[in-house]
Amino acid sequence: MPVTERSPMIDDLLTGIRDGKRASVSRAITIMESTAPKHRALARELLAELPRGDVVRVGISGVPGVGKSTFIETLGTHLTQQGHKVGVLAVDPSSVRTGGSVLGDKTRMARLSVDPNAFIRPSPSAGTLGGVARATVQAMAVLEAAGYDAILVETVGVGQSEVTVAGMVDTFLFLTIANTGDQLQGIKKGILEITDVVAVNKADPDDEARSQQARVAARELAGALRLVRGHGEWVPPVVTASGLTGHDVDGVWAQILEHRDHLGVDGLARKRAEQQLEFTWALVRDELDQRLRHSAGVKAIRDDVRAEVLAGELTAPLAADRLLAAYDDEH
Repeated sequence: MPVTERSPMIDDLLTGIRDGKRASVSRAITIMESTAPKHRALARELLAELPRGDVVRVGISGVPGVGKSTFIETLGTHLTQQGHKVGVLAVDPSSVRTGGSVLGDKTRMARLSVDPNAFIRPSPSAGTLGGVARATVQAMAVLEAAGYDAILVETVGVGQSEVTVAGMVDTFLFLTIANTGDQLQGIKKGILEITDVVAVNKADPDDEARSQQARVAARELAGALRLVRGHGEWVPPVVTASGLTGHDVDGVWAQILEHRDHLGVDGLARKRAEQQLEFTWALVRDELDQRLRHSAGVKAIRDDVRAEVLAGELTAPLAADRLLAAYDDEH
């Protein structure tokens, strides 16, 4: 439902966000995450007014057991100590089923969560992975307006969520660890195709055997990436680091900035413009999904269609046609 008059809440939120007030930032993000028509209208109005800032957007993913939360906390703490304001957002595909975030990021990142120059926020599903993307992109805009100049977007698990996150950040960082067997085991080619920087974690300098395994893994991954990427393309650097001890975490950040420099001002602007175009269509799909869910015509036949599909009396294509026809008839 479009807002016809400017809401006084918008002015209060904008003032609070510009002043960097955490309560205002949290409240604005909550509005961005909401699927209520009133809040979606407020979110559009608020987004139109938010100031833009100079921000580095980094997506972070990794294999299970890689120590992602520890690494992100260490990287975030390193950045705040360097004078940055850091925002951590989590895209949680598992919450698409549960309806809310299942991450315990504030518990896992106890040190960073109390840092006055850091802001940690897990993203609820908003019904679909597309809803997660909408909420996360808009949350980034809020943090950017509040003066956060480094935003780390964490993705949990594997699959479509990683592609989604890669489509909303400047640089995609993939974390892995050295395995005792095949160093490439469990890493899909698709992940390597969207990766900009690779870090082999848990390379503790006090553990020579583990450090050696990490260096071997880094060499094998570097070779694999040269095969995946075409000639003349950016070949993701593979570095080793330890999120637990902080060893060479600054080197990982240096590679992220190197990738940003490689893009250049024009390349970064072009990449973000293309992301905005894709995000436009993601918003259209998400809005259509919400309208379908709230359609009176669809609600009237939804239970009957469900029962017939479960009973095997109606095929999925015919069921979809009936639901869409009910929506079209209503409009």
